[in-house]
Amino acid sequence: MTTTWAKPQRPATEDRRWRALGVCLTAGFISLLDTSIVNVALPSMEHGLGATEAAQSWVVSGYALAFGLALVPAGRLGDMRGRRQSFLFGLAVFTLASAACGLAASPDWLVLFRLIQGAAAGMVAPQTSGLIQQMFQGDERAKAFGLLGSVIGVSTAVGPLAGGLIIDAVGTDDGWRWVFFVNLPIGVVAFAAGLRLLPRFPGTAGRRERFDPIGVLLLGCGVLALMLPLVQEQQWTGREKWALLPVGALLLGLFWVWERRQGRLGRAPLVDLNLFSLRSFTLGALISLSYFAGFTTVFFVMALFLQNAAGYSALAAGVTVLPFAVASAVGAALGGRLVMRHGRKLVVIGLSGVALGLLGIVAVVRLVPMESLGWATVVPMIVGGLGSGITVSPNTTLTLTRVPVKRAGAAGGVLQTGQRVGSAAGIAVVGSVYFAHLANRGPATEALQLGLLTSVGFILVALCLAVADLRERTKAAAPEAGSPEAGSERETGSRVS
Repeated sequence: MTTTWAKPQRPATEDRRWRALGVCLTAGFISLLDTSIVNVALPSMEHGLGATEAAQSWVVSGYALAFGLALVPAGRLGDMRGRRQSFLFGLAVFTLASAACGLAASPDWLVLFRLIQGAAAGMVAPQTSGLIQQMFQGDERAKAFGLLGSVIGVSTAVGPLAGGLIIDAVGTDDGWRWVFFVNLPIGVVAFAAGLRLLPRFPGTAGRRERFDPIGVLLLGCGVLALMLPLVQEQQWTGREKWALLPVGALLLGLFWVWERRQGRLGRAPLVDLNLFSLRSFTLGALISLSYFAGFTTVFFVMALFLQNAAGYSALAAGVTVLPFAVASAVGAALGGRLVMRHGRKLVVIGLSGVALGLLGIVAVVRLVPMESLGWATVVPMIVGGLGSGITVSPNTTLTLTRVPVKRAGAAGGVLQTGQRVGSAAGIAVVGSVYFAHLANRGPATEALQLGLLTSVGFILVALCLAVADLRERTKAAAPEAGSPEAGSERETGSRVS
């Protein structure tokens, strides 16, 4: 008689979690891709639709504004009513809005549908981080956030390439429409898979928590007042626009006071301010804001320079930044595996790599002729991309690791709102430096170098924050080094630092 042994198999529920994560990451990919893919399609919109410069600006900035404004309220809504329902609703609206954008008959309709698309993307994003918090624990959660970091880095970097490929294949007249139509099959498949795979975690509605409309209004107006002059910096001439910045700061101050009052009265606030008592959350959010101010601006100034000064096509410009995207994916996967062992030290290494890579691009631009830049920037792009992946993924994990699961959606919304504000601020500052140098009839190569050095400045701010936190934790651990429990305490600290 022969005995056969069946191979041990993973439980179906475990496989289901990772497939559900795949649905979340797919939706996150197309929503983040749309922040950059349209940049190379703007000339096609002008040629095929007659979009003015103002309309083109709102196609780009309107999406960013609506995305940023929706994040925190959508995260809170997911916490209360259930993240599965909120995710599927946002994905459905995003897919329909993408179709409407592609069918738009005039620039005005395109801008309107683009605003709806951005708000829907803001509905989807915080549900992803919240679902990861609910579905995974420990090392698995770090791995899941590592995959999310890969998606964030790759989707942002690969947008110009994807747009260039579409425009090159379809043509200038209708290429811009297919930049939006490409979302349709992906969105439909992701929605169908989400209906089957996403877990049905209950929200907090059973506790009769109420939504906070006044908090939504104060936060939304505050973020809008901060972001609007930043994203419209090139279109709104004059200095009057900067008066909105102190208005935004005042509104956010009032939001803080209102939320504290809500907490004292025992009412559920839009954002639980106790989150900011968590050192890991506060510091991680500041690092993320500073990093995204430098990270996203790289593709902005590189796309401008390569197409306007070096004469590259949209496709060639996209191929030039492809090494950054590929290396970022590799770095994020690596960071997800190592973050629980090395903690904040990994973020310091990643930020150093990004700064080194950008300085390498500056050196290449200074020393190499324009026609050879595509090949000459491969190595520094890879260095910067690896650093980016090792930064975004671990920092996201470390920022959210101690956040209570019931507040995971709102916390993810706060984190990503900081990323959107940082991106807008960075593009405004770096764009001003770049265009100011060109306006003074300076060489385009020098304008690019100054723009990239400004980006490095933002990266160094994030690096200083990470180094300061690492030193503080090292000092705090030193007095306990001789105790019998020191080894286990250091291990625990490295897992959550």
